[in-house]
Formats: sequence, C-alpha cells, structure tokens
Amino acid sequence: MSRRSGVLEFAVLGLLRESPMHGYELRKRLNTSLGVFRAFSYGSLYPCLKALVQQGWLAEETGRAVDDPRATPLSNRRAKIVYRLTADGKERFEELLGQTGPDAWEDEHFGVRFAFFGQTSRDVRMRVLEGRRSRLEERLAKMRASMARTREKLDAYTLELQRHGMESVEREVRWLNELIESEREGRDRGGARERDPSDPSDDTTT
Repeated sequence: MSRRSGVLEFAVLGLLRESPMHGYELRKRLNTSLGVFRAFSYGSLYPCLKALVQQGWLAEETGRAVDDPRATPLSNRRAKIVYRLTADGKERFEELLGQTGPDAWEDEHFGVRFAFFGQTSRDVRMRVLEGRRSRLEERLAKMRASMARTREKLDAYTLELQRHGMESVEREVRWLNELIESEREGRDRGGARERDPSDPSDDTTT
C-alpha cells in the first residue's frame, strides 16, 4: 500500500469511527476537517472505500434516495450508500492509531495523525510528536548547511525563499516543543490536567 493510500485509509476509518457517512459527506469531511486532503482526487476515495469493504473493515448500507443532486453517491446511483465501520474496522483503526513509526512523522501523514490525537493515548502522542520534531530538526540542519554553502551564489529572491522555508520549519519546531512540554505535564489543550484513558491509575477525579 502506498503512503498516500495508507493515510487515506487511516482518515476514512477515523472519520467513520465517529459516525456512519455516505460518500458525499465523507469527502466533504476529508476536505474541510483534514486539510492534507484538499488537493486529493475524489477518484481515489471510491476505490479506497471499496477496498475497505472487501477487507471487512467497512459495511455498506443503502439509504433513502438522494434529494440533493450534488450529493449523489460515488457509484452514481440514486440511493445513498452509507458506510459504517465494522468491529474489525474499529480494531484496524486502533492498530493504525497505535503506530509510531517514521510514516507518522512525515509531512503528509502527520497532520492527519494529529487530527485524531484526541483518540490517541498519551504515550503514542509523545512518540509521534518527538519523532516529528526530530525529523524537522534534521531538515533544519540540512537547510542551514545548504544555505551556508550556496549563499553567495543565490540571488536575493531565491535567498529570501530559502529563509522563508527555514522560518516555517523553525516555527513548527517551537510549536512541537510547546506541545511536547504540555504532554509531559499532562495538560490537555484547554490547560487542565488530562486523564489518560489508557492508564487506569491516572484518575484525576480522586
């Protein structure tokens, strides 16, 4: 499975874990909630859904006729095909949610993984955040070395573009540092101490 199809599989399973949806709703959520899919081809969604159905991770249910012609399902039939996560699909999503390898740190996958951090255990969040930070620090070091070597050969606009790229990476590293510090202190995004659902001993109500 390619990296692109892998991240699409993860996103589809994650969104359907929240509630069943038909194809039109799902592709809207992919675009509005998960910015990494703004430029993806809708033609890749239907094969992904079919593959997940064949794997037994999704079930298809036929709904009532579609009133809005813009909401026609991807199969171009008048009835809605509603996709629902199966028990095996939930297990598959939990398996993907717990993965912390290099794919979780890359540009294309990290944003989607971060969108589902609310469903992710703290130890996994920490490993993904630290992995992402490490990857960006490596990238930043290479960018600085490249700029030092080529500075005298670049025109002002190319140099400014490289500087802009470096500043973007530096901002993300600072943001990751803040997130990692918050995770270490056990704070949620609102500032309160967070209870980790994966740790039964971490009970803030006692």
